Amino acid sequence: MEFGLKGRIALVPAASKGIGFGVAKVLASEGCKVVISSRNQDSIRKATEQIVRETGNREAYGFKADLTSREDVDQLLVSARQKIGSIDILAYNTGPPKPGTLTELTESDWDYGIKLLLMSATRLAKGIVPEMVKKQWGRLIFITSTTLRQPITNLLLSNTVRLSLAGLSKSLATEFGPKGITSNGIMQGHILTDRQRQIAEDVSRRTGKSVEDAMKQALLDVPAGRYGTVDEIGYLVAFLASDRASYINGAMIPIDGGMIKSVF
Repeated sequence: MEFGLKGRIALVPAASKGIGFGVAKVLASEGCKVVISSRNQDSIRKATEQIVRETGNREAYGFKADLTSREDVDQLLVSARQKIGSIDILAYNTGPPKPGTLTELTESDWDYGIKLLLMSATRLAKGIVPEMVKKQWGRLIFITSTTLRQPITNLLLSNTVRLSLAGLSKSLATEFGPKGITSNGIMQGHILTDRQRQIAEDVSRRTGKSVEDAMKQALLDVPAGRYGTVDEIGYLVAFLASDRASYINGAMIPIDGGMIKSVF
């Protein structure tokens, strides 16, 4: 599939595996120069090598970065600029926060979740947008969760803090839309990653069900009857990053097999 992205520079944080990796691989297959990050140096090295091997695109670069660290975020942007230039596309992704209920989560859990889910996105956007403004072109794509619209039991941190990304994305769409920059969010549902197994393990611990049964149960509310794939998220990101989607701005787009039941 051709989205006209050849030569564009994309940053996909938290991309050594799961959704981030899938998005980075699709963007690389579309001809983007891709920068990915992870907290683990060995994991990001292996992921970068795999992207190059599977896409044939040698312009994939990986850097170690903890997104909860201001210094690491700043250095990630510096390293990306030094390696391949200013960022055209931010496909914001991050690891999941700790599962739990109000009584189970500590204040430090909340502090960490806010740094992980909100402040990292804000810092990356603030560091990248000025260069997009100079070029009068840019794409901000925030990968969030269906928890924005339909909370999930025992994921209080995700249900709460990810909502702030919708406000951030919508505000940036309004502020920078006149400058050729679009800002949109993706609300993905049950995508087959390690995160789904982590959630199923948490359900298993609470209910006594097997992990396999918990994973099957999660699909009962999905009309499509299956888990989504990371490549499917990647193709949606690629479309939103393309000029074909230049009039889509300020949207929060579900990709969930029909799981969200609300009309709006």
